[in-house]
Amino acid sequence: MGILDGIVGWLAQQYMDALDLINISVLGLLGYDMQSFMKYFPAAETMYSIFVALAIGIILLNWVWQLFKNFGLVAGVEAEDPIKLSIKSFLFILLAYFSDEIITIILKIGGTPYVWLMTAEMPPIDFGSFNSIIILIISSLLTVGVLSLIALIVMLILVWNYLKLLFITAERYVMLGFLIFTAPVAFAMGSSQSTSNIFKSWCRMLGGQLFLLIMNVWCLRLFTNMIGHFVANPLFL
Repeated sequence: MGILDGIVGWLAQQYMDALDLINISVLGLLGYDMQSFMKYFPAAETMYSIFVALAIGIILLNWVWQLFKNFGLVAGVEAEDPIKLSIKSFLFILLAYFSDEIITIILKIGGTPYVWLMTAEMPPIDFGSFNSIIILIISSLLTVGVLSLIALIVMLILVWNYLKLLFITAERYVMLGFLIFTAPVAFAMGSSQSTSNIFKSWCRMLGGQLFLLIMNVWCLRLFTNMIGHFVANPLFL
């Protein structure tokens, strides 16, 4: 069984080293400043001004259309109050035009607990040492010659679930970026009573993604903290 143990041990070491690399890379890219998003999706920043112009155009078009309905050019169709409509249109034009600054403030507020989680001091983690610790514990319980294989299976189950959570967090980061860079159009939807539900849904989605990203990072940090503590104190159990 020595050859099998050697092969399985080598595979486990390579697997855990790859996990170390993925963990450092993904967690290092995530953040609330959207720098990584703009690095990998440079067209989003370039097309942002297009969305701003589109949003202002939508608001003005809706304002003119609602005024036409108020003056009876479209008979039998309900229209919004012209004074309230004008105030809302002016307000949402400002929101769309300054959406970049507004989103930056929101990200600073929402990113504060994220920074706290990412900068919290925790025991150093080395996934490469995890397999040997698993073998040590299993060997104290079993005496068969397939300890490395059993340890590898246990390790794969834990690592697979960790990787799923890691990539879900990255997916939420990308979704948050799309919501942020389409914010001007979302603000344009708030200027009309008939499309205000779209704006409210966007606000809920933005708040939900911010919250879920923080929760995902919290879970990742808890997991890595557990692994670090486990590797440092394998006999504590």
